[in-house]
Amino acid sequence: MKIVTTDEMIELERRSDKAGVPPSVLMEHAGLAIARHIYGLIGNVAGCDIVVLVGPGNNGGDGLVAARHLRDWGARVCVYLPTKRKDSDKNFQLVKERVIRIILAENDKKYADLHRALSSADVVVDAIFGTGKLRPISGAIKEILNRVRDTKQNRPEMKIVAVDLPSGVDSDSGAADPATLAADMTITLGYPKIGLFYSPGSELIGKLAIVDIGIPSNLGKDIATEMITKDWIRSTLPKRPKNAHKGTFGKVLVCAGSMQYIGAAYLACMGAMRSGAGLVTLATAQNLQPILAAKLTEVTYAPLPEAEAGYISSNASQIVHEQLADYDVLLIGCGLSQHPSVVDFVNKVLFEMPSSLKPAIVIDADALNALAQTPNWWKKLKRDAILTPHPGEMARLSGLSMKAISQDRLEAARGCAAKWNKTVILKGANSIIASPDGKAKINAAANPGLASAGTGDVLAGTIAGLLAQGLSYADAAACGVYLHTAAADRVRDEMGDTGMIASDLLPVLPKVIKNIKDK
Repeated sequence: MKIVTTDEMIELERRSDKAGVPPSVLMEHAGLAIARHIYGLIGNVAGCDIVVLVGPGNNGGDGLVAARHLRDWGARVCVYLPTKRKDSDKNFQLVKERVIRIILAENDKKYADLHRALSSADVVVDAIFGTGKLRPISGAIKEILNRVRDTKQNRPEMKIVAVDLPSGVDSDSGAADPATLAADMTITLGYPKIGLFYSPGSELIGKLAIVDIGIPSNLGKDIATEMITKDWIRSTLPKRPKNAHKGTFGKVLVCAGSMQYIGAAYLACMGAMRSGAGLVTLATAQNLQPILAAKLTEVTYAPLPEAEAGYISSNASQIVHEQLADYDVLLIGCGLSQHPSVVDFVNKVLFEMPSSLKPAIVIDADALNALAQTPNWWKKLKRDAILTPHPGEMARLSGLSMKAISQDRLEAARGCAAKWNKTVILKGANSIIASPDGKAKINAAANPGLASAGTGDVLAGTIAGLLAQGLSYADAAACGVYLHTAAADRVRDEMGDTGMIASDLLPVLPKVIKNIKDK
């Protein structure tokens, strides 16, 4: 599923018109789809009161088509116009023909008619503004939206449905006007817009529905940003042949753990095993090995010499290189600490790896922070790797400010992936996976339960396990991120997001994979 910018959506509509699918047809399809989703949201609409806020442009036109269908299905529909629409508007005329109540704001003294309509409304449809840049909301539109908001506070059962985007949300940046309504559902038309995945817009959309409005699918083939879908995951997950042995599913060497962060090694190794790796070996400080062996019974070990108890010595890099001859994937970083000897160890492992070694590489957490201490580190690490930074780590790696990263997460991830020639996962709500070739995927998921220690270690291990089974860097990164949040969502559904801990995800990962494969 492609994700578009404002300019890309305008161009797609232009190409669609040229291909024989004009705006009038797209609008008809959009309005019908909106009406159907409202039907699905509240059940049979017959006898329900629906207020449609109709803006002056195409978004308002979509709302008018939806109003017509809802009226035909037995709903009591009121169309409220903040500004006049032209009488020559075909869809406006069709609404008039159905004797749908129409209220023009300039004729509504003190918004008394709006107040009465909202007092019994089951649904309010926000069809004022759609795809476009952030526009300051003022005057009648601001007053109307504020009154809807006040009614929602008093009548929370009333549903607010936004058409394309909540009015006032910038479709590129996700910035939102203070007057913007928080929707219960946003029905985005044709393709999702990038602003739907950026805060604060992402926090205002409620449930997101994406509807096909008839734009020929081949017109979007060159768009470089996609949303990860369950269907794509199903088609991409590694196959599991019946005659397999553990070598079939690959071998992962995990360099992780320190005296401060023993649990990180456990979580990373189990993430790799629960995502299907055939063999996982933990290379960790030798004093930690007996502790972890009591908990990690299925993992093999490569104890490493220490600079001091619980911290890997810098000269242990040679042992890791010797071990890697027998492994498909190296995961390095989880819980290693920033002890000076460990930083030196990470740099030696990555920068001095013999060219004869060809493991796929996942770099996480403390290994990212170690890289960030080396100027132009990417010039020393010439091979591709998956990097898994959160915004703070991204800032240290790139030299970009946190503000610059948060303002355009997609551009930050895409630009760094190209500059570094690495696959980058910019973690957070709606994580972004960017490849060196400029392509990017967005995982449309946000779960506050993942904001706890250790969940990133599980993610890194999951990705390493998928790499071991033969997925490409980009596919392993995208699948890992999706499975990770899907597992968290399943845990949240069972126990809530308060108190969710990283190890809760581990037994759920195989169940999520099974569920995706079975349906």
